[in-house]
Amino acid sequence: TRTDQAPAMASSSTSAPEPVSDDEMLDEEVHQGGKRRRNADGSATMAAPEFPALSAQEASGGKVEMRRIPVPPHRYTPLRKDWMQLYTPIVEQLKLDIRMNPRKRCVELKTSQHTDDIDVLQKAADFLKAYMLGFAAADCVAILRVEDLYVESFQVTDVKMLKGDHLARAIGRIAGKDGKAKYAIENATRTRIVLAENKVHILGSFARIKVARDAVCNLVLGSPISKVQTNLRTLSSRLSQRM
Repeated sequence: TRTDQAPAMASSSTSAPEPVSDDEMLDEEVHQGGKRRRNADGSATMAAPEFPALSAQEASGGKVEMRRIPVPPHRYTPLRKDWMQLYTPIVEQLKLDIRMNPRKRCVELKTSQHTDDIDVLQKAADFLKAYMLGFAAADCVAILRVEDLYVESFQVTDVKMLKGDHLARAIGRIAGKDGKAKYAIENATRTRIVLAENKVHILGSFARIKVARDAVCNLVLGSPISKVQTNLRTLSSRLSQRM
């Protein structure tokens, strides 16, 4: 019986696994391509896990996000003419669904199963809102491709309380003869300006919108166009040096 117990004890001793320390486990992870990190006291820590990015539907909890942009009556004809210029970047680049709802008189945007990022829905809504304000489709596409572009709107009467012919003359000073004053401000500040009755809409970056807004306000307050253009040359050169 002693001879029978001896091999059994030997086999049990050989089959028992040896304890593995944390350092050995981390060394094995490093050998497999993982990262090994240590705390300030020298103790080993596990590498942070990396998870794949969530899709738009997963980020919204499986729900379909939607936006409605109302269409003013005077933008129906331009919208019909430029529909493909608006449709192409929204569907092909942002992977969103778009349609015109004639009953509610608005353009509807909706996420799809191919949408990668939920933030593109708001960016597409800003793109369409800028177009509805009167900007050209080619200028509005910059909102989708360039970061930190905004649209700022204000009224001429916010700068100075004007009525009747005085208000008309102020709007005429902003536009200039054949639009020369407006084009000069746009070229100097690299912005786009839309004059809609007594409203002024400016599309551009934050710093350049401020320069264009100051120039428009000076024209409303009665400054001559020559003085405004001189100030614009100085400020535009400073902006180009910062860029």
